[in-house]
Amino acid sequence: MASLRDIRRRIKSVKNTRQITKAMELVAASKMKKAQQAALAGRPYAQLMADMLASLAGRVDESQHAFLVKREVKTRGILLVTTDKGLCGPLNGNLFKLVTEIKTPAKYVAIGRKGAQFLARTHRDVVADFSVSDRVPFADVKTVVEFMIKMYLEGTIDTLEVIYPYYRNTLVQEATVRPVLPLTSLKDFVAHLRSEAGVSRQVDDRDMLFEPDAASVLDALLPFYVNRCVYQLILNAKASEHSSRMVAMKTAKDNATKLIGELSLEYNKARQAGITQEILEISAASFSSQ
Repeated sequence: MASLRDIRRRIKSVKNTRQITKAMELVAASKMKKAQQAALAGRPYAQLMADMLASLAGRVDESQHAFLVKREVKTRGILLVTTDKGLCGPLNGNLFKLVTEIKTPAKYVAIGRKGAQFLARTHRDVVADFSVSDRVPFADVKTVVEFMIKMYLEGTIDTLEVIYPYYRNTLVQEATVRPVLPLTSLKDFVAHLRSEAGVSRQVDDRDMLFEPDAASVLDALLPFYVNRCVYQLILNAKASEHSSRMVAMKTAKDNATKLIGELSLEYNKARQAGITQEILEISAASFSSQ
């Protein structure tokens, strides 16, 4: 049995760990709330974009835009969104499993230190890696997206897909592959945008006039969509990260509390055994002296 001093030292160590994990749980909960609010704030923008694209759908030739033309997929373009830090449960591990299932030729762009390290460790074709802070500045995301769009237009990659943790609720974050380019037809695309924005209303296209012409507006609008789509996915990934870390830290805190109870019980038993032993020794000495 461990000595009383060793048990006290372990209890103190576990209490310090519990205090740290509790603080990390509170910080993650605060960041998760902010990330959720930022994700919801993008819905009005998606609704307005859906209205404009609905008015454009019948006025343009979809085959004229590079984003809407399907082509043979020779090399996939994968944007892997992971965390910069650990202590977030199985979040990154589930994303890495999706990457290992990709057997076709692909070029990778990483957001997050953990993803960049995994891609380098597994000797995959990493084109670039970026870092995005918890605040997710749109300018940082735009740099990443424009880099991948340039590769797409040049023919270096034939798709743009995002692997990220989809935030379903506080306890569930699903590793997901989201295709972004090439886009489907404009009508399907508009229906998807409206479902994301939570609206189902129809727009009278007679209320909109496009200058200089509808094709020029579409050329300018679709890159905005791609930027906004990836930005929304990264906001979602940040909410997943903070949720997963909050749950992991809560579990660690609860385990520490349980361990402290077990150690305290062991300490009390050891102390009681020591007291009992001393009483027996005193009694034995008193009996032998008579």
